[in-house]
Amino acid sequence: MTLPPVVSLTDCADPNALARQSTRIAALFGATPTVLPLEGPDPEGAAALTLLDLLRSTDLIGGPTQPVVVLVNIAPRDGHWPNGVPFCHFRHGDHLVVTTANPRVLAPLATYLGLTEVQVTDVREVLETAAAEWARLTPDEIEEMARTQFRSLWYAPLLARWLADGHPVPGKPTDVGRSAAPEVRIAVVDNFGNCKLDRPAAELPGHATGKDLLVHNRHEGRDVRVRCYDRLPDVPLGEPGITVGSSGIGFAELVVRGGSAAEAFGLRQGDQVFRLTS
Repeated sequence: MTLPPVVSLTDCADPNALARQSTRIAALFGATPTVLPLEGPDPEGAAALTLLDLLRSTDLIGGPTQPVVVLVNIAPRDGHWPNGVPFCHFRHGDHLVVTTANPRVLAPLATYLGLTEVQVTDVREVLETAAAEWARLTPDEIEEMARTQFRSLWYAPLLARWLADGHPVPGKPTDVGRSAAPEVRIAVVDNFGNCKLDRPAAELPGHATGKDLLVHNRHEGRDVRVRCYDRLPDVPLGEPGITVGSSGIGFAELVVRGGSAAEAFGLRQGDQVFRLTS
């Protein structure tokens, strides 16, 4: 049996954590995974856009694709869960996603990819079911994995392997909400300094008609007008613009053609750029 390649997005991004996760995933799937650390001030926003982009990258192919497994470990910063947010799973076509059940990460998939439901798992229930039916796990091993806070290392890769093998992993069907905050924020700052926003350009007021929008310039301590353009080549050299970028479903980007928008405006990941009004 040929197992699919694994791509992992995680906010457990120190070298020790990345080394352990890479080794465990490689031992389970037979190949070194691609592990992408999500650091910065807003890893949830970065994870939401990056996961959407990963799944979008499997489209526009014109034929069948090879299955891929995507692992996502981004815990909500609300402290609501007694031992961390649970892991869930779903499929996008032939591709398997195992992720923390983070509403902010999943909402764009519901809004723009049509995801309606995920299977939320209970760690202890899954481990005990596996031990009874297909895995060689002792009660002490189950207890250790059920109690650990590093579930992205011990549990999530196992869950992904068992799902890839087709085992009947128990889960609770759970609806995915499509709610979006009125604030439009920077999800990712790319290596050019372009600020990828978390909303399509078409949802920004006046973008279709090429109007100006107000963007706060932290260096100057004031809002400045920035013109909307269709594409980056339409922006005058050296000038700022809001364009249809390369991410999501036509998501917007704040750019400076030939320069860095992040540096020019003093902005970083997670910063609010606009607030939409109903």
